[in-house]
Amino acid sequence: MSNSIDLTVAVIAKECLPGRVKTRLSPPLSPEGAAALAQLSLSRTLDTVRSIPARNRLLVMDGTPTAGEAEQFSVSTQVSGGLDERLAAICDAVTGPLLIVGMDTPQFTAEHLAPLLQDWSKPVGVHDAWLGPAKDGGFWALALRRPDGALIRDVPMSTDTTGTEQLSRLSAAGFRTGLLPELRDMDHFSDALEIAAGMPGSDFASAVAVAANSVAAAPLSAGGFR
Repeated sequence: MSNSIDLTVAVIAKECLPGRVKTRLSPPLSPEGAAALAQLSLSRTLDTVRSIPARNRLLVMDGTPTAGEAEQFSVSTQVSGGLDERLAAICDAVTGPLLIVGMDTPQFTAEHLAPLLQDWSKPVGVHDAWLGPAKDGGFWALALRRPDGALIRDVPMSTDTTGTEQLSRLSAAGFRTGLLPELRDMDHFSDALEIAAGMPGSDFASAVAVAANSVAAAPLSAGGFR
């Protein structure tokens, strides 16, 4: 699909500073090690989004992006409040079809979006929305043909039923919702290990292997698997 389609892809992300990002990776990783994996995950996500034939790309950042991160993106600052409010604010700020993705799925590729892109590249698509479920019960992607923050506000976030409740909200609004492939979020180091195992030979897999070797070599008193 060489021509761009009427779609804004928004990446909601956090500046990768030690002690402020992916804190559940530490322990067993140091805050610096956790931030390094987060940075790699974010960089891979941004590269993937750049490869998507979308008309607009938006980086919604908690913090300050580097010039490299902002390349080919419009940049805005996250509003305050819970995750539901921050996602809803993106919906209210965008006109036209919108896809929101996070920075916690480094395995995410454009191929995962193939059903959505094929559907919404047609003059009349089948689905009003698309949801990418996450293995922890949440979701890694949410796409709305007609964005409306009310579709997300007050949906409980970071629970094992978040994805189900968001899907129910869309269904109650009369939306025909398609499902994207299920992916695992990188919340804990065990998640990073499983994600890396599915990406042999990648830069992320190499970085996780180095981190795992460092954890194995560290004294138990310095922190280990719990």
